[in-house]
Amino acid sequence: MTTRRELFQLAGGAAAGALLTSTIADAKKMAPPPAAPPKPGSHEPVPLPFDPSKLRGLSAAMLISHHDNNYVGAVKNLNKVELELDKVTKDTPGFDVFGLRERELTYTNSKILHEQYFGNLGGDGKIAGAIDKRLVAQFGSAARWEELFRASAMSLGGGSGWVILDANFASGDLHIYATSGHSQSVASGQPLLVLDMYEHAYAIDYGAAHAKYIDAFFQNVRWDEVDRRLARADRAMAALKA
Repeated sequence: MTTRRELFQLAGGAAAGALLTSTIADAKKMAPPPAAPPKPGSHEPVPLPFDPSKLRGLSAAMLISHHDNNYVGAVKNLNKVELELDKVTKDTPGFDVFGLRERELTYTNSKILHEQYFGNLGGDGKIAGAIDKRLVAQFGSAARWEELFRASAMSLGGGSGWVILDANFASGDLHIYATSGHSQSVASGQPLLVLDMYEHAYAIDYGAAHAKYIDAFFQNVRWDEVDRRLARADRAMAALKA
């Protein structure tokens, strides 16, 4: 015979199961429908998310030139490449397809990284929040992480490339990557902090003095945006592991 306690346990388990089923069903109802893919060649540039006259050590002239020429140029070129790819058939020469695909990746990453770069500027440069704790836990201190990030940036000075603090979805940790091009990046990750080390990002203000540009960059980092990206990356990693 079933005891009263067992009846309560069975009832409680059934209620918990019903609640879980209901929660999952509600979550599915609340989840937005998958977004329709953009039409080829339809990308629009994102405006600067800050007043370029208010940043310290980075002039409005340089920021506007960087945005309007380099970033907007990448968006326009991505649109052109996508329209050309839309014309590809089985008879298109392989070298043409390969060239278009390489350009597509380059301009896509340029678009994304520029948007992340401008998006993490406009702050007071004072690190705080969950990102501060995470850097301390992984690198020993935020100062040690900054030393490594700056060294990576200095290694690209006089050349070109990006320095990125990434949430690596494969390993689950935060990692600094330095790349000399747009088409080289971690295959599965979320950029948290992006520093553009191409000369167009600093030459108008600093010439070849890239170290001064790196100093100015750190004075203007918007750490609350980096924190927001970290929270989003943590949710993504949790979903990938589920």
